[in-house]
Amino acid sequence: MRREYDFSKGVRGKFFRKGAELNLPIYLDNATRRRLERIAKRSGKPVTELVNQLLKKDVELLEALT
Repeated sequence: MRREYDFSKGVRGKFFRKGAELNLPIYLDNATRRRLERIAKRSGKPVTELVNQLLKKDVELLEALT
């Protein structure tokens, strides 16, 4: 960080919102994204719902293994 930044008028917590949720972007490679889009289209579900279902099942499997 540069020394010349002046934070003397800054307000701590100005943009903090209690209970706010953060939506993390998930980046897929092109082949995986296209494949998931085709599957989602066939099943009539949004890609986000399909990805969430897949991740939930994978997490359950990982938890079962530990």
